Amino acid sequence: MTTSTQAPAGAERTIDHSSPGTGKVRVWDPLVRVFHWTLVAAFAVAFVTEDEVMGLHIWAGYLVLGLLAVRLVWGVIGARHARFTDFVRGPRAVLAYLKDAIAFRAPRYLGHNPAGGAMILALILSVGLTGLTGLSLADAHGYENEALEEVHEFFAFLSLGLVLAHLAGVLFSSMAHQENLIGAMITGDKREKAQ
Repeated sequence: MTTSTQAPAGAERTIDHSSPGTGKVRVWDPLVRVFHWTLVAAFAVAFVTEDEVMGLHIWAGYLVLGLLAVRLVWGVIGARHARFTDFVRGPRAVLAYLKDAIAFRAPRYLGHNPAGGAMILALILSVGLTGLTGLSLADAHGYENEALEEVHEFFAFLSLGLVLAHLAGVLFSSMAHQENLIGAMITGDKREKAQ
């Protein structure tokens, strides 16, 4: 069954995978969901362990970097809504979407909306730089480079701020479109049509 949702240019999406009779459509494939929740856990472990359990902190950082590498590849060759071409938009589209969202008239997207796509890129960049600066510190044997440690901490806190902004955006979109986006990232399914 193929349907499409009506929305302004750029928001219209054709749906290829529906479950007949359920009103649900599979949007998030298993790799995206496992990546998402494993990244959440690994980042949280790395953030809270910092100096207390350095070995765990470092291994969580390695896991974060490995996950990001897989996600970058999957963003090119993966399932439809996982691909960067499905959700990466230019600054004008992002700003237009944010303006519409503030006015409570933003279109519903099955995949990531333009603001969500921009947030994904920002998170990948910030979390990646957090991991890479941490890797450089680990290679420096003993975290003795204070300037690099400051850069690492800056990106860690920037990433945390972006995570909080991401959660706020998810909650806002969930309420605006009467849809449980957190549940969708667990099950992979979203409502087929806008209400």
